[in-house]
Amino acid sequence: MLENLRFDPGEEGNDRAFAERLADLADLYVDDAFGAVHRAHASVAALPALMIERGRPTAAGRLLQREVEALSTLLGEPARPYVAVLGGAKVSDKLATIGSLVERVDALLIGGAMAFTFIAAEGGEIGDSLVEPDRFEDVRAAKARALERGVLLELPADVVAAPEMSLDAPRRTVAADAVPRGQMGLDIGRGAWRSSRGSSPTRKTVLWNGPMGVFELEPFSAGTRGVATAIAGSEAFAVAGGGDSLAAVKRFGLEDGFDHLSTGGGASLEFLEGRELPGIAILEVR
Repeated sequence: MLENLRFDPGEEGNDRAFAERLADLADLYVDDAFGAVHRAHASVAALPALMIERGRPTAAGRLLQREVEALSTLLGEPARPYVAVLGGAKVSDKLATIGSLVERVDALLIGGAMAFTFIAAEGGEIGDSLVEPDRFEDVRAAKARALERGVLLELPADVVAAPEMSLDAPRRTVAADAVPRGQMGLDIGRGAWRSSRGSSPTRKTVLWNGPMGVFELEPFSAGTRGVATAIAGSEAFAVAGGGDSLAAVKRFGLEDGFDHLSTGGGASLEFLEGRELPGIAILEVR
């Protein structure tokens, strides 16, 4: 058992000398840390490459195997309709994912604070809600591409707004594109998305990544709970990924309703973008 490898600068530097020190400790190599396979670090890339050079066994662990199998279903030919639900704080964190999903899904539902960048880019009033003005052109391009491909890209019709993030803050439901000044959207409202297509029980595959609001505070948890409950109660092949999404699933006791709970936030998104992940690529070569 070693201490956290990142205490050594050789880990993040993917240093061969550091990998050699690690290789001297072992006769075989198993990577079961899906959450790190997208990083070209020594223990993820240089070490297994070195083990292979030395003719030593290398393999993926069972968890890593399950992750690749489940997420590959979403990259291949998923049962349709295929719906993706994305949330979280910053749209900049998921622009590449949005671009990839628009090419694959039938409907893309956007919630959480990241929705306000889309809304503001269309001229909506968002009050003091979180927004990234430097991403306006990117989100407009994403919407244009979705329209071109016939993909439904939908934003919340209403949101729960409050002047601050606190348990006792006065709150009210307002139109998502008419948030008053001094207020910020902290959850999606009961109206959720304008169309029923995205929440239709006929959906066959669902990917969920990112909460719909500040679900850690009970007054703003209804949107995330509602989405998680709807997905868990459906008959669709359902995958949830990202630390906040998993925390929400566990908080609401809905683990059994999902076919796969991905342990890697960044790794799962990069996998679904179709990128080559160093920790997987080296084992696939093997």
